Amino acid sequence: MVKMVSVPPNSQISQHLVNANFFDAFQINLTPCKRTALEIYLEVIAKTPGWISFLMALRNRAAPMFGIKNLGALSNINCAKQPSEYRVGDRVGIFTIHSMTDEEVILKDSDQHLDAKVSVCKMQSDAGNVVTVSTVVHVHNLLGHVYMFFVVPFHKRIVPSVLQQTEYRVH
Repeated sequence: MVKMVSVPPNSQISQHLVNANFFDAFQINLTPCKRTALEIYLEVIAKTPGWISFLMALRNRAAPMFGIKNLGALSNINCAKQPSEYRVGDRVGIFTIHSMTDEEVILKDSDQHLDAKVSVCKMQSDAGNVVTVSTVVHVHNLLGHVYMFFVVPFHKRIVPSVLQQTEYRVH
């Protein structure tokens, strides 16, 4: 079950909360695994539900009319590329890897309107692993605020839906 939580204070993304215009975090319990945070992210976005892909396609068609860039598909990853081959600066779906350890990967996307960072942070728990996906956004201008006004309600449904796609979740 996915639940809304606070951004983990011991995560690297927590350092980006200062002056953030928006942030949230969702958590899911997984069975014990040795997968890295990046491996978990790749597995989950590869199974992006169709309705989310549809919404991203609509967003990308409208975006240029408002001076917002086309991000492509969330699940647009190179399936032939092994997780161990990814490096900081590589593009993964709609994001670029900002920083990466086995326990946490921070992905980002920036433009003139806003900076968005997403963290997948894996922590040990008594029952297995706890994975928290945190989002932090810094808005630069009015268009960024308008964009976030429309995106946030969808975001709050998209992240839990995507997290539910992992096959290793505790039922």
